[in-house]
Amino acid sequence: MTKKIEAIIREERINDVKDALREIGIVGMNVTECRGHGRQGGITLAGRSGTYQIDMLPRLQVNIILSDHNVEKTVETICRAAKSGAPGDGMIFIYPVEDVIRIRTGEHGREALMYENDIDARRSGSKK
Repeated sequence: MTKKIEAIIREERINDVKDALREIGIVGMNVTECRGHGRQGGITLAGRSGTYQIDMLPRLQVNIILSDHNVEKTVETICRAAKSGAPGDGMIFIYPVEDVIRIRTGEHGREALMYENDIDARRSGSKK
């Protein structure tokens, strides 16, 4: 089966996350700008006119589709690279994916996810 990892992270951690994922062989991903807040409810800023609350903080959403057997290593890598230790480091969600289709070739499933030198190719010792 295939999974989708959706990670909401701080904007300033994206390069660390991308580099760490590339090191383990995660080749494909999408990144989207988003806004939101978690338990902390946002942040309070002080200015000349007093304090004010910002409750929708800028974040990035990283989406990765991968094989089940790569999920744990990928999640550990994202957590290690995205962690600052402060509130608001983010969240990771994992979803089942019914199918994957590469539009150009019509490949389905695992074959549609394979890239040269990706995490699966490194694991099996083969290249596609």
